[in-house]
Amino acid sequence: MKSQVLTILHEVFPAVKAAEMAVKFQPLWWEGWQTLGRAQLSLGEVDLAVRSFQIAIHLCPSETSLWQEDLNWAWTLQKQQVATKEKTRQEEEAKNQILNAPELEQDYDFESDEVLAACVAVAERQTHYDELRRTTVVIDAEGNIQKVVSGEQGSEDAAAPSGEQFVKARGLSMN
Repeated sequence: MKSQVLTILHEVFPAVKAAEMAVKFQPLWWEGWQTLGRAQLSLGEVDLAVRSFQIAIHLCPSETSLWQEDLNWAWTLQKQQVATKEKTRQEEEAKNQILNAPELEQDYDFESDEVLAACVAVAERQTHYDELRRTTVVIDAEGNIQKVVSGEQGSEDAAAPSGEQFVKARGLSMN
């Protein structure tokens, strides 16, 4: 109960510590594991929370709220984290391609067609990077991952999700 109160008071780290002590002293108490999982979610430790919820389910498989609410919510957050990490990885990869363009590594004659080809290649990479920056990963109410491209001509209002339907997972630019 101390962990629950601390979580409500937004004292997340002490809440996790209190829940850890509870499951240390009573390792077969499924509600202690559930509380630990919820505290870990508040701390942002989604993988640890999933593990705690799974232990709670193992101890009390008949408790449907563990399956339907806690574990489902933690899995949804895991999906969001994976989608966000993938988008960040793609952005970094695109940025590195722009900064480390192999076409620009050689010493070119500035009046040759090779310089023009190198500039075109860098411009194409920059366009890809800009497209990734305008792409936002969103998760709808059912937990489906979608990508929304903002700033497209003529479809800015149509592409913008309403705040009630979606939760913004990550975006590079703030409009």
